[in-house]
Amino acid sequence: MSALMTMPTTRKVVRTHLSGLDLLQNSRLNKGTAFTEEERDLFHLHGLLPPHIGTLEDQRERRKKALDNQTTAFGKYSLMRELQDTTETLFYSLIAAHTEELLPIVYTPAVGEGCQRFSEIWHRPRGLFISYPNRHRIDQILADSRYDDVRCIVVSDGERILGLGDQGAGGMGIPIGKMALYTALGSIPPEHCLPILLDVGTDNETLLNDPIYIGWQHPRVRGQEYDDFVEAFVAAVKRRWPHILLQWEDFAGTNAQTLLERYRDRLCTFNDDIQGTAAVTTATLFAAVNATGVPLREQTIAMFGSGSAGVGIVDMLVAAMQEEGLTQEQARSRIYSFNRYGLIIEGGRGIRPSQVPLMRKRADVAGWQLSGGEDISLLDVVRNAKVSVLVGVSAQAGSFTEEIVREMARHTARPIIFPLSNPTSKSEAAPADLLRWTDGRAIIGTGSPFPPIEGNGRPLRISQVNNSYIFPGLALGILVSRARRVTDGMIMAAAKTLASLSPARQDKDAPLLPPISDSRKVGLLVGEAVARQAIAEGMSDIDNPDTLQKQLLSYAWEPQYLPYERVDNPC
Repeated sequence: MSALMTMPTTRKVVRTHLSGLDLLQNSRLNKGTAFTEEERDLFHLHGLLPPHIGTLEDQRERRKKALDNQTTAFGKYSLMRELQDTTETLFYSLIAAHTEELLPIVYTPAVGEGCQRFSEIWHRPRGLFISYPNRHRIDQILADSRYDDVRCIVVSDGERILGLGDQGAGGMGIPIGKMALYTALGSIPPEHCLPILLDVGTDNETLLNDPIYIGWQHPRVRGQEYDDFVEAFVAAVKRRWPHILLQWEDFAGTNAQTLLERYRDRLCTFNDDIQGTAAVTTATLFAAVNATGVPLREQTIAMFGSGSAGVGIVDMLVAAMQEEGLTQEQARSRIYSFNRYGLIIEGGRGIRPSQVPLMRKRADVAGWQLSGGEDISLLDVVRNAKVSVLVGVSAQAGSFTEEIVREMARHTARPIIFPLSNPTSKSEAAPADLLRWTDGRAIIGTGSPFPPIEGNGRPLRISQVNNSYIFPGLALGILVSRARRVTDGMIMAAAKTLASLSPARQDKDAPLLPPISDSRKVGLLVGEAVARQAIAEGMSDIDNPDTLQKQLLSYAWEPQYLPYERVDNPC
């Protein structure tokens, strides 16, 4: 077991000039009832707090009871957002103590409804809304001294939120949620994190006509005006923080790929929908093929959905197969990709430029028995190509039908099936159905959380193929190593590290991924691997990799209350 599995605690002191209500209203510094008697004297808190002096553990118990009294996921999400905006240390401590229960609340799937209803619950600033009408004020907005410590940003324009489409300014729920996991699972200090929403309008008619919508009620800005706005934002960010880590999140397919390619060599940046999804899917597939005994290079894969996530997954799987000895052409010949019309094939409908590398030749399907019609269906490919791995990133609920899955199971001893679309309402299939249709032989990973199901006479935990296994540790490794760029090698290092932690390596009937409750430990191990890869590739200014683990542990933030000392106001 790595030394990173245990975190030493170093007693530090918080020094602040804030007092009274100003201190209690600062979410990062507020300790609520846990302020000691001496601190209440020092910071003039008597009367503002009830007389009880409690502990972090007391507060966790009290908040957990309040959460348990909420009957809906949205109610729990709202309560956690309120807690984050009032007492951040308690917020993160609660997640650490109940990770498996609360991760689906602060992130997917509950964050989906949180974005849809964001205007209902917004009450206090968190992060930055940079709207198109304020494009000439970006430098001014970023200049505030409260952002001096920022080292990483998650930014979205709200156009493609999960499988829910355009949520406009409500998309801010995603950067807030992602940044919360940077801290909760990646141990990155919260003051280093800044969520940003680029508000360029919305094409969601409901929001455009909603009197309580908090965003810019204007059709989406597109084309050159959009590109110029994003360029102005990136340039301003680079001026403000020359060594920033910037993560793109939930941009629509064409913009997602374009922005990543445009900026990946200009600053330290990655797109979690493309690279994070690719890494966690590849890692889980590594674990799955290990359980089957059939190497990745011999698997035949159907990628159902070829937006930015699907394209990223295919690219990474091709790279992984090349590491196993195949040429790029041989690797691509083992993958069949689909768009909304069917198999992506030369002469097919609706093929975007980013999908051209996924395109199959007509000769590849010569002699196939097809169901008829203009397009080649998923069932056609499963039946004729003898697909052994089925991955869904289509947001098309129920698209992995009983007929398709049973056909797959006819020719594959252990079919690997990953319905990865989220939220749950968009999943391509339910795990219980997949097990039933394959007589219990399917190896399953899902994008959304599902409860355990009966399999082979015992409860079976279904692994959630969730980007949260990757991006917090990836960000941690980048920040600790002070990497100048995010490389494909660093993404692959994250995937291989996660795969190495699979319980299925010891028991082929075990879940593919570690339990969600181990996510913080996973984040530390992924972070170490990414940092070492950055050093190995010359992307870091760390000269001695032997000091890396010490630096990582020193940097990692823990949710604990520290003693406070008062200092004079610097102003």
